[in-house]
Amino acid sequence: MSKKLGILTTVAIAALSFAAMSVPALADGPIVGLVTKTNTNPFFVKMKQGFDAKAKELGLTPQAYAGKFDGDNDGEVAAIEALMAAGAKGILLVPSDSTAIVPTVKKARAAGILVITLDTPLDPIDAADANFATDNFKAGELIGQWAKATLGDKAGSAKIATLDLTANQPTVDYLRHNGFLTGFGIPVKDPKHFATSDSPQIVGSDLSSGSDEGGRTAMEKILQKADKIDLVYAINEPAADGGYAALKAAGKEKGVLVVAVDGGCNGIKSVKAGVIGATSQQYPLLMAADGVAAVAEFIKSGKKPVSIDTGEQLVTDHPVPGVKSISVEEGMKLCWG
Repeated sequence: MSKKLGILTTVAIAALSFAAMSVPALADGPIVGLVTKTNTNPFFVKMKQGFDAKAKELGLTPQAYAGKFDGDNDGEVAAIEALMAAGAKGILLVPSDSTAIVPTVKKARAAGILVITLDTPLDPIDAADANFATDNFKAGELIGQWAKATLGDKAGSAKIATLDLTANQPTVDYLRHNGFLTGFGIPVKDPKHFATSDSPQIVGSDLSSGSDEGGRTAMEKILQKADKIDLVYAINEPAADGGYAALKAAGKEKGVLVVAVDGGCNGIKSVKAGVIGATSQQYPLLMAADGVAAVAEFIKSGKKPVSIDTGEQLVTDHPVPGVKSISVEEGMKLCWG
């Protein structure tokens, strides 16, 4: 390696925000990597727990990396390159940019590394060897169906605000959003994109970065233009909590129905408290554990996995006919298995 290349590689890796990771000087077993969008979102914290535990159980050496923020594609590229240099046999990836990361994934696969996406599929989905994730469209569809049934006759005139993820609209972003609209009965113009023009009922949309603070700021911006909101769709529960906080601060939270996706323990508490009416629960620990098991099998036999739906369930204490759901009590027992 040239001195210049070595410096560039060092800088790239230093730019990463590392998850709490285990990188022994002498690896006890083959390396398996995990690359997530951030190491602060509780969803990815739980995912890493499943990753570390399963890797230890199967005698693999776990190395976990995370971007500095949701949307940090450069950070994820550097992480994959670091894992390639370390000799990883498999990489579990939650892409921040479903399209921009594809060339790097192709490079890793060409080097003989198994790449499995978790939570967020690539675009195209088959750019990875497999995808272990919630059916994000179905998760959105469930909360859309529930919201429509809950609002009843008022659904057709309900004013909707959406708290989405990031400007580059990764697959998880548009799948959940468009699933929600479909479940609510609003036709989607572009299955790989979302926009307020999909329906005049959408009075405002803004980006939350999937965080509490981001959700609050996004809702504050929407409230500057929207005089009334009846229904809020949020990409996840932190964004939903932040959006609700902004509504409450403006004295406009009464009568507003809020729905989200994730089903984390804190999110289920928000459902119990009435902040969120219903959420679609997913299972990040299972995604990571199954991913590590697939890498272990690949190392042993060369067998590549097939994509799997790791599950999604609607959680609410206000069930509606025709939409299958579990109670908050059940949701608390399952978060975030």
